[in-house]
Amino acid sequence: MVSNILKKQPQVENKETNQRRKKVFIKTFGCQMNVNDSERIKGILASLGYEFTNDWKEADLILLNTCTVRERPDRKVLAHLGEYKKVKKINPNAKIGVCGCLAQRMGEELDKRAGGIIDIMFSSYNIHHLPELLKKAEKGEKAIEILPEPPKDEWEMFEYPTIRENPYWAFITIMKGCDKDCTYCIVPQTRGRERSRPIRSILEEIKFLVKDGVKEIHLLGQNVTAWGKDFENPIPFSYLLYKIAEIDGVERIRFTTGYPTDLTDDVIKAMGEIPQIAKALHLPFQSGSNRILKLMHRYYTKEEYLEKIQKLKEAKPGIALSADVIVGFPGETEEDFLETLDVLEKVRFEQLFSFKYSPRPGTPAAEYPNQVPDDVKTERMHRLLEVQKRIMNEEAKKYEGQTVEVLFERYSDGKLIGRSSENKWVEVNSDRKELLGKIVPVKVNKASVYVLYGDIVEN
Repeated sequence: MVSNILKKQPQVENKETNQRRKKVFIKTFGCQMNVNDSERIKGILASLGYEFTNDWKEADLILLNTCTVRERPDRKVLAHLGEYKKVKKINPNAKIGVCGCLAQRMGEELDKRAGGIIDIMFSSYNIHHLPELLKKAEKGEKAIEILPEPPKDEWEMFEYPTIRENPYWAFITIMKGCDKDCTYCIVPQTRGRERSRPIRSILEEIKFLVKDGVKEIHLLGQNVTAWGKDFENPIPFSYLLYKIAEIDGVERIRFTTGYPTDLTDDVIKAMGEIPQIAKALHLPFQSGSNRILKLMHRYYTKEEYLEKIQKLKEAKPGIALSADVIVGFPGETEEDFLETLDVLEKVRFEQLFSFKYSPRPGTPAAEYPNQVPDDVKTERMHRLLEVQKRIMNEEAKKYEGQTVEVLFERYSDGKLIGRSSENKWVEVNSDRKELLGKIVPVKVNKASVYVLYGDIVEN
């Protein structure tokens, strides 16, 4: 799905005119922000005449959009580079590129560790410089451009087209960076300080997407609920939500990821008042121990987090909640861990993204004493997953007999498949393909943890 919002149509010299078009293979790691960045990269490359392939062996350009939040993605990238370098034996003119957060953090050191095989490297700051970097690489030069801070023309990347896989919903990046100083997190070093995208730019893109058939808008940011605070004249995030809801054709709104203290009362009120806002929210809590939260530099307490949750449940009855949690942060005791389990029991998350603490180079927590042994992390993770599995099974059963609103996204083997407002996959046995792209009431007959099964409610 191509969204050409915009103005820029980059041109590069194509020495293969009247010959086959060059092919690109893109591998994306990490968060939804990276997914959205890859959609923008695809749009730029399509404008340059590239075709897309799922087979890296036939690619003229291999591009890895990387994550570095934890150690595991770092290792994966290096492993993939070790495999992808074989493409140069198949096609000596093929180029290998790396972008995203790992590129920003390691820079040329990553190329050295990969054996000097990287031809192109850039970060999320300068995606829009890709056409110029490709020109340089085609000349046989190293095209590595890692900027120490976002350029003044950073938002120009939104003047390029995007390519989406789904015709009915779209990611919209509304801000980048983070001003928090969580002691375990590398994001401020790789994504920079908080920068809010201008409201006019956001609303223009959404209006275009709606004309292109999009029904659901998913707002993205490292700290999405802080949008607007860095403007010379600050604008509340809640104001943006109301303005988006006023756009004719916007039928559903989601946003990820927020920070508990930035989920203010006016945002919660807007969530209750705006019918298009989905009945689902991802709100990381990371630990249930106030002592550990303080060591993490998470500037809220367990009690304050639970108070936010209660307000959300009152403002948006039936809201499905999800969160991130870290197990085994340095100094975590058994008592601290039990406080985390207590949050699970009190909130009853319908989805939880849990991680064993992974030291990140350059973060304060990596140097903390009392690092928790890996076997202890593993044992606690197992216990946490057992508790969460029980809760998710119990919460799933509440959907049986309920009617949920489903945006049908695809048809497969006699089934319509879509997502409910609560962010649950829903399957219906039906050949009514005319319902694709529509929000339809479905009565749930059977519920599993991740999928609801039901029938369309006829008018």
